[in-house]
Amino acid sequence: MRRAFLAITGLAASTTALVVLKGSPGTTQVAQDLPTAQAVNPTPQDADPSAAPPAPGNPAGAAPKPSVSAGAPSSPKPSRSTARPSGTRTTAKAPTAPRTTSKPPQQPTTRRVTGPGVDNEYGYVQVQIVVSGNRIVEAVSLSLPSGGESDIHSGDVRDRYNGTGGEVVQKQSANLNTVSGATETSNSYKQSLRAAIEQAF
Repeated sequence: MRRAFLAITGLAASTTALVVLKGSPGTTQVAQDLPTAQAVNPTPQDADPSAAPPAPGNPAGAAPKPSVSAGAPSSPKPSRSTARPSGTRTTAKAPTAPRTTSKPPQQPTTRRVTGPGVDNEYGYVQVQIVVSGNRIVEAVSLSLPSGGESDIHSGDVRDRYNGTGGEVVQKQSANLNTVSGATETSNSYKQSLRAAIEQAF
């Protein structure tokens, strides 16, 4: 009885070993038939070999998409920005010194003003003044009595009142001193001069 049990056990063990041995070469032959030039899912040299294999549906060789964890912020795709980089030139210019628009002071306009003619018993008197700005710069007698002693007296009036250095320019008015011996001519001169000044100013 014991021999029979050992014989049956030995037969079963040998049959199992025979089946396993026969199946193993077939599997090895199938593995050898696969092309060895390219790996089905090659692992990059710098990749972690312990990383999980690609998900089903992911083509072989395609880089896996990065997984977004629940708490980590997702990085948005880079978009074209319209803002200028900080290194670009700005349109603001540095403040420049203000332009000086002031022109050199203009010379005062010079004008001639003629007083009315005044008659006296010796003749006709008329005075003209030259005005620059608000000043009398010259006085000219356009007409004075002439003939006889009137020439002498008119010369004295002319020398006292006329010119750029005469009494008219010095006093800037008609308040002149009367020339001795030529009172009528002096008064007529002052009268014409006063009217010219009033017209000028």
